[in-house]
Amino acid sequence: MALAKRIIPCLDIKDGTTVKGTNFVNLREAGDPVELGKQYSEQGADELVYLDITASHEGRKTFTALVERIAREINIPFTVGGGINELADVERMLMAGADKVSINSAALRRPELIDEIARHFGSQVCVVAIDAREEEDKWTCYLNGGRIPTDRDLFDWAHEANERGAGEILFTSMNHDGVKQGFANDALRQLSDTLSIPVIASGGAGRREHFLDVFTEGHADAALAASVFHFGEIPIPELKQYLSNNGIEIRL
Repeated sequence: MALAKRIIPCLDIKDGTTVKGTNFVNLREAGDPVELGKQYSEQGADELVYLDITASHEGRKTFTALVERIAREINIPFTVGGGINELADVERMLMAGADKVSINSAALRRPELIDEIARHFGSQVCVVAIDAREEEDKWTCYLNGGRIPTDRDLFDWAHEANERGAGEILFTSMNHDGVKQGFANDALRQLSDTLSIPVIASGGAGRREHFLDVFTEGHADAALAASVFHFGEIPIPELKQYLSNNGIEIRL
C-alpha cells in the first residue's frame, strides 16, 4: 500500500514573526508562528516546518525558546531549520521539542554534517533542504536563503545527501517560490524517481490543482506551502478532501 501523501505548511520566521515573500524577497508578515501552527494542527496538517530564514545569513543560532513554545502547543511532528551548523545545534533543537532538523547551507559547506546527524540521531531526524534555481537548463544550488549561488547541481547534490544518510530531501524551486503557478514537477519527478528517500516539494502552490499535479506528475511524497495557507486561500481540510476525491492517498 502506498504511503499517505503529506501536506506541510511552512512557516518562515524572521524576528519572531511568520513572513512570506515572492522568489525569496518582498517579505510580508503572516502572523504569530505558534498560533498559526496550532491552527494548522487543528485543521489536519500532517507536519509543520519552521525556518529561521535569516539565521544563516546573519550568522546566529536558531530560536530555541520559540521551538519550546511550539512543542508545548502543537501535537503534530515539526521540523526546524536555519542556522543549524553542528551536532550541538541539532541536539538543542531536539531537546527543545523539534522532531527533525532541516539543514541547507551548512550541509553544502560541510557535507559530512549529514553523516554525523544520521549517525548520532538517526536518518529520520535529518532533512536536507535544497534551494535551487533553474538557469540555462541547469539547476544550481544556492546558499544562505537563496542569496549565494554554488557550483553544485541539484541532482548531484540530492544524490550525495541521500547516500550520506539524509532522511528526506526538501526541494524548493526558487523560480517557482511564491509565484503560485505550480510546482517544478519535472525536476521533482526526476528526484523522486531516482532517490531512495522521500522528496518534499516546495515552491509554487497557488491552487488545489497544483497539489494534485505535484503528487501525480511530480511524484512528490509531500507538498509544502506557505502563503496559500497563511492567508486562507486554500483551507487544509478542503484541500485534503479534494485530493482524496481525486484518488490521492491522504490522511483525512
